[in-house]
Amino acid sequence: MPDEDGYFGETVAARYDESSADMFTPDAVDPAVDLLAGLAGEGRALEFGVGTGRLALPLADRGVPVHGIDMSRAMTSRLSAKPGGDAVGVTIGDFATTRVPGLFAVAYLVFNTINNLTTQDAQVDCFRNAAAHLEPGGHFVIEVGVPELRLLPPGQTAVPFRVGPTGWAFDTYDTATQAMSSNYVTLVDGRPEYAYYPFRYVWPSELDLMARLAGLRLRDRWEGWTRKPFTHESRGHVSVWEKPAV
Repeated sequence: MPDEDGYFGETVAARYDESSADMFTPDAVDPAVDLLAGLAGEGRALEFGVGTGRLALPLADRGVPVHGIDMSRAMTSRLSAKPGGDAVGVTIGDFATTRVPGLFAVAYLVFNTINNLTTQDAQVDCFRNAAAHLEPGGHFVIEVGVPELRLLPPGQTAVPFRVGPTGWAFDTYDTATQAMSSNYVTLVDGRPEYAYYPFRYVWPSELDLMARLAGLRLRDRWEGWTRKPFTHESRGHVSVWEKPAV
């Protein structure tokens, strides 16, 4: 891990919003905030991996009290500096294990961030941590892609997803361990720069089992935030697990 901020240190934080600009558009943000605000109701929301506040800030602007947990001081400093940033509480720590005071109506983990936990044990701990923060009847929401192993022919471990005149990007997969990585080669002033981010991919059914171990049960699963049905061809999903009210 590069430094105390993990893989999301100052270099990444400085360009994060720009590099992920398509995820900051109203089409990407509004449906997610609508769903999360509905689940929060009159209660509080807890974001695991709050980052620069892409969803936390508009959710707080809806009147939902939001608290975030994140390892990266570099990322959360951008959140705090934005308009309305003082309305979002932030705790620095590993969201798989870090506890904050009080209970929440909804906890959420978006944009494939569950995969940043690179062991199954850490992912299980994350579900347990979410459940411990939820009030009875509360919900845990995850947005994550479906592993794209169908794109791998025999003998191949890499899947390119960006090829252009200024750089290339590809994912690598190890189907024995569920380890994967995203790799970026970018030309800067004619010289290549390389960035590497490790992940652990996880299947929807595996997440459901993690939820059961934490005392949660699946309530809904859609292809995305607009609540289209999840199907065999879906490349991602938004899943909602519920903590029993009793």
